[in-house]
Amino acid sequence: MAFKKKFAPRRKFCRFCADKNLPLDYKRPDILRDYITERGKIIARRITGTCAKHQRALTTEIKRARQMALLFYTTVHSTDVKKKTV
Repeated sequence: MAFKKKFAPRRKFCRFCADKNLPLDYKRPDILRDYITERGKIIARRITGTCAKHQRALTTEIKRARQMALLFYTTVHSTDVKKKTV
């Protein structure tokens, strides 16, 4: 008896190629937050489905937003995570 696949994975696509009006800019941290983990790491393009051209631009814009303090570097810098006080 052969095993059947239970589901077909969804085809990944580049969000920025699909929607030409979507700006890839460091001043839009709401868009950039979709591409970083809660720990502050940039998510790889094989996971997000972003094309190589836009992944390079995305990395640059995330780093610019971090420099301008629009995004955090690590969870210690995040406002969501509170430090433990003794």
